[in-house]
Amino acid sequence: MFPTLIGTVVIAGIVGYVSEKSGFTRNGILPSIIICVGGAFLFYFVSLMFGLRFGPPGVQAIVASVGALIIVPTHWRGRGARKDRDRR
Repeated sequence: MFPTLIGTVVIAGIVGYVSEKSGFTRNGILPSIIICVGGAFLFYFVSLMFGLRFGPPGVQAIVASVGALIIVPTHWRGRGARKDRDRR
């Protein structure tokens, strides 16, 4: 269990770094890594609690990291755009 958790965090960090360097996101390197690690960490514990598994742990870490990168920044970016529109 512990090696899987460490591997999940490492893979999520790599996904965050690569996504930022490739131009997939524009959050900054550290925020992207934090978002990916948080998403993978959350998904790891949810899958552990409820038995939701759809592949090897490495694939789950990659999917959870990319999912977190898609959901979190677009959620917060949408709020700021609405505030800017209302001010004009």
